[in-house]
Amino acid sequence: MKVSIHIVSWNSLKFLPDCLKSIFSQTYKNFSVLVIDNASNDGTIEFLQKNFPEVKIFKNNKNLGFAKAHNQGINLTKSEFVLILNPDIILKEDFLEKILSEIEKDEKIGAISGKILKIYTSEPEIEERVKTKIIDSTGLKIFKSRRVINRGEGELDKGQYDKVEEVFGLSGACVLFRRQALEDIKISKDLRSYYEYFDEDFFAYKEDFDLSYRLRWRGWKIIYLPNAIAYHYRQIFGTKFKIKEIIKRRREKSPLINYLSYRNHLFSLIKNESFENFLKDLPFIFFYELKKFFYILFFEQSTLKAILEIIKKLPQMLKKRKYIMKNRLITSNEIRKFYH
Repeated sequence: MKVSIHIVSWNSLKFLPDCLKSIFSQTYKNFSVLVIDNASNDGTIEFLQKNFPEVKIFKNNKNLGFAKAHNQGINLTKSEFVLILNPDIILKEDFLEKILSEIEKDEKIGAISGKILKIYTSEPEIEERVKTKIIDSTGLKIFKSRRVINRGEGELDKGQYDKVEEVFGLSGACVLFRRQALEDIKISKDLRSYYEYFDEDFFAYKEDFDLSYRLRWRGWKIIYLPNAIAYHYRQIFGTKFKIKEIIKRRREKSPLINYLSYRNHLFSLIKNESFENFLKDLPFIFFYELKKFFYILFFEQSTLKAILEIIKKLPQMLKKRKYIMKNRLITSNEIRKFYH
């Protein structure tokens, strides 16, 4: 098949029926579907075997995380393109057709995705599903502080992001990769034999930020295509990222997610930040990280263990950094055009 669609599931049964129905309703048909299951105990495997026998299943005996499970999927398939998909995504019927048509126009496009809108639902039963016009992501936007957000998240879609354009990166919830690009940016975990596409030290969260950075350093284009539409089950927030809203969002997340997000963001910077750009933007980076540190120091002490983990894995991250910086194909100045 030209495209292999990879879904990592972990007790995702409540989302999978809608996700898979949208996949098999695509106007483009030359694809296979692989579900990598991280030891679900909600009946996911039995459901797939009974209702979607055409789906290939790779079952892990424990939860290995987003990164390692997707690496397993990439290694198990040989397709020209790989669509990484969260189980809580629903694709519009022409999504695949449109992004494939666009990526095949330029062999330097390494990754592409479309306009992702939010689905409102009354969790946990998900009996009510409302496809909204509220934006979930139109790509990843990075600031001089190295804060990264989903571009446009929380905004009402009024056509303000209706231009085909390069973005810094794409949300890992729904992104099509050219396999050649994934092979180009893979890095050895032990700097010898075992290669990673997504960094397995991350486990989950922010791995899309890290992968986007590595694609950028190797000169690959990352494209946002607005007429390819997908929907994502994710909480709807306001249109302004005010301090109160940011704090509210953090408090609604689990301590594990906050810990992984904080740790992995710093892992990404250690691996991918050039000295030139770091020095130019040091005031922005310093004050942003200082604010985060004082917040977790006083209100989120469970996240402090991330600092110990960063110290522990610093030698390994520096080895990966050395490899990335040695093999980069663009200058620090060229990547600065994406910093806002």
